[in-house]
Amino acid sequence: MKKIVVLTGAGMSAESGINTFRDAGGLWEGHDVMEVASPEGFAKNPKLVQDFYNQRRRQLFEVLPNAGHLALKQLESHFDVQIITQNVDDLHERAGSSKVLHLHGELRKVRSMGDPNLIYDWDKDVLPTDICAKGFPLRPHIVWFGEMVPMLEPAIDLAEQADILLIIGTSLQVYPAAGLAGYAPDAIPIYYIDPRPTLNYELRQRKDVRVITDTAANGTPSLVEELIS
Repeated sequence: MKKIVVLTGAGMSAESGINTFRDAGGLWEGHDVMEVASPEGFAKNPKLVQDFYNQRRRQLFEVLPNAGHLALKQLESHFDVQIITQNVDDLHERAGSSKVLHLHGELRKVRSMGDPNLIYDWDKDVLPTDICAKGFPLRPHIVWFGEMVPMLEPAIDLAEQADILLIIGTSLQVYPAAGLAGYAPDAIPIYYIDPRPTLNYELRQRKDVRVITDTAANGTPSLVEELIS
């Protein structure tokens, strides 16, 4: 069975009603990104950061997977599908995809500030009184700017195994995730779906790249139907 590796970004979730990471002004929900997505921002104002992610977590229960998510689930009936997502929501899982690797963490998890190996499933607000089993405060299980990306090596391993690579809903500007296409085998076909596609260095080096200028919810079902047929 051929292995399809799928890299998804903010555009995959945008059509479900989840706001993209930052708007044209560089703000995220009205906040400077570094205020709410950096260790320095958290150290400066932990309450602001916890409140910010509490709101993002609550929003997850108000949205549903879109046609793009559901199409990728359908693909599993015909291929070995592995999703690598830059998104911190759980819409791929809720659509039924069985193999999802989250590069940048997960909103529905928190971890200990004293022991990063203590990770908890979490569907409610994080309060100042919430602590881990060792007594340390909890923080969002999110990879912030300036932090290591623990799941990068597993993602590279998956990219190296791909027979087909799909890139959906990402500007390919945020590294190291944007560089994953460079690890895919030379001869494989690559499909890139985005309403405003930007070929980065890694894709410009490839010969078999097909760009589909469309949204994730529209372009993905059409491509999946083509790949299955």
